[in-house]
Amino acid sequence: MEELFEHAPIPRAYFKLALPVVLAMVASMIYNLADTFFVSQTQNTNLVAGVALCTPLFSLLIAIGDIFGLGGSSLISRLLGEKAYTTGRRVSSFCLYGAVIIGLVTTVVLLVFMRPFLYLLGATPATYPYASAFYRIMAIGAMPIIVSIVPGNLIRTEGFAAQSMAGTMIGTVITIVLDPILIFSAGMGAAGAALATVIGYTISAITLVYLTKRYCQVISVDARLSKISWAWVLQVLAIGIPGSITNLMQAFGTTVLNRYLIAFGPTKVAAMGIVLKVYMIIMLVMVGFAFGAQPLIGYTYGAKNMARFKKILHFDLLVEVGYALILAVILMVLAPQIIGLFLHSKAVITAGTYMLQVFLVTTPFVGAVLVYTTVFQSTGKAIGAFIMSIARQGVVFYLAIVLGARLIGYHGIIWAQPVADILTCLIGWGLARGLLNSRKSVSHSQPD
Repeated sequence: MEELFEHAPIPRAYFKLALPVVLAMVASMIYNLADTFFVSQTQNTNLVAGVALCTPLFSLLIAIGDIFGLGGSSLISRLLGEKAYTTGRRVSSFCLYGAVIIGLVTTVVLLVFMRPFLYLLGATPATYPYASAFYRIMAIGAMPIIVSIVPGNLIRTEGFAAQSMAGTMIGTVITIVLDPILIFSAGMGAAGAALATVIGYTISAITLVYLTKRYCQVISVDARLSKISWAWVLQVLAIGIPGSITNLMQAFGTTVLNRYLIAFGPTKVAAMGIVLKVYMIIMLVMVGFAFGAQPLIGYTYGAKNMARFKKILHFDLLVEVGYALILAVILMVLAPQIIGLFLHSKAVITAGTYMLQVFLVTTPFVGAVLVYTTVFQSTGKAIGAFIMSIARQGVVFYLAIVLGARLIGYHGIIWAQPVADILTCLIGWGLARGLLNSRKSVSHSQPD
């Protein structure tokens, strides 16, 4: 572990940790596309709509898991850098079993309030039977879904990114295989889609716990070590909650964007739907690199090796911004052909090409935003992490789209995201500059 984090050349350490996360992100993307495809093959509009309405529920479960996964990995990375191994073991155990308890509580709450939650999500008398069938199984399986996020993040703090990827991808492959079997062969419909997801995540959780026990020296699954002080709990939550908010803001931003586009007709909404799918492919790879670098950033910061820390940050920026710039240029040129792969409507292709090219203009800024966000999370800077979590897809974007729509209408709506990208990048740059220029070493650990 020390060889990789302290002595290995930065590019080698970076890509060894980041590439498996990128591959796991790509696998997740393939699963989402396959799941959407199998559900749509039922040709039952109400069933498809009912499953789609429950998308925020799945996002919520992942966000809850991120509280312990991202919050725990951030703190543990710094503890490992400080050689506080005993505390790291206790924090890791707390995160795992804390997720188990919260997962069970989530199941109870979701089942008790199922009807009001479903109507809040937009269920109608026609879609309610399908939405409730999907929702009920997802609620019952909330605990393994939430828990699976935790060990996948924690074992990467010891450098076992490949094992994390393997555990995640096993569940993904099983879910893809089970989807058509349970939806069609077993005749379960919407419930089959949910059950396939729950089984896949359950197997991932079990596999990742097994890999943790087999490979990790510090990360622990021993329940006897799960009791920690409130000071450590607060440090986990201080980074974990902003990390989970970042995911929820993605759904918020998409909802706001679609609501403003509705006034300009279904063609514009359909075009934006395609654009967001294409854009998400780019983003997943960027997020993979950013999350993959987190253990390296946190460990180096915890070790107070600021010279290496700055070099890692610069290399991270080079990878993220360079990748985004190259891919943005290629996709801007090929935008009409890419949109045309989804729909052959000339109006949709025209609108989608314009939207995609506008979004791609500021993709390099998004790469920098992801670096700044993960730096604040990895170094335990809760305020910086919180500001970045609510900025790009939340507060800054909302203000940009409201002002843009009011001042220049349709074009203001489309350009709102690029404006938010640039402003958030500037915010992150200012906060990161303050972090790097600070000469005061802040220790986040206590003696073992």
